[in-house]
Amino acid sequence: MAGTRQITIAALAIAASLLGAAVAAEPDARSILAPSGTLRVALYPGTPTSILPDPSAGGPKGVGYDLGKVLASRLGVAYTPIVFSKNAEVLEAVRTGEADIALTNATAARAREMDFGPPVFEVELGYLVPKGSAIASLAEVDAAGMRVGVTAGSSSDASLTRDLKNAEIVRAQNFDAAIEMLSAGTLNAYATNKASLFEMAEKLPGSKVLDGRWGVEHFAIGIPKGRDQGMAFIRQFTEAAKSEGLVKAAIARAGLRGAVTSDSKN
Repeated sequence: MAGTRQITIAALAIAASLLGAAVAAEPDARSILAPSGTLRVALYPGTPTSILPDPSAGGPKGVGYDLGKVLASRLGVAYTPIVFSKNAEVLEAVRTGEADIALTNATAARAREMDFGPPVFEVELGYLVPKGSAIASLAEVDAAGMRVGVTAGSSSDASLTRDLKNAEIVRAQNFDAAIEMLSAGTLNAYATNKASLFEMAEKLPGSKVLDGRWGVEHFAIGIPKGRDQGMAFIRQFTEAAKSEGLVKAAIARAGLRGAVTSDSKN
């Protein structure tokens, strides 16, 4: 394990070095994307797509955390990660300009409130069921009497409120609240991307992420509206991060499962 970890960290360092040669910030991009002189990156805990604790390394990990750190370096500004309690607060921070970027699911609804670069990676959407659940397939979730949890204000909330015809949607404030509700038996299933579901399953012994998927999330870097002159740099950074291996290295370091990059089928 130690050898694998050293290889992963080395790969991340090499990719960051290569990315540094591939992307250099113009002064205008720096002032547009980080107007305060520091890049404020909005994150939320409990998912490897954003930020997780990493005690063995003495600091956090997560794809959003790692990409934000390298983007700040490429811009030549300080890196300021801002951790919110839930994703809805991350989206609001970018919408209002309290934060400068966030790596999040680039839905059409969110694109009306922020601008997105190209897709960075995709993650399957699924369901987590608690220990002893009789639910064995996705098709069994949308049934009368079923209580399906979602994070309030999430893209899963919007999608399943529209698509589920028989099950009741129950909104949780965050992943920790959802785990408590599954443990207490007040939810029959919980819906979000599989990267988060696998993290939740580790905290809920006997629970299971169901096979199959009911959708896909397309993660991209979002910035506040009105900063479109910096979008060329975001596009250049994203494509370089993928082609030079930084995204794959960040995914591996975060332990993100269920992710697919445009240059990989794994």
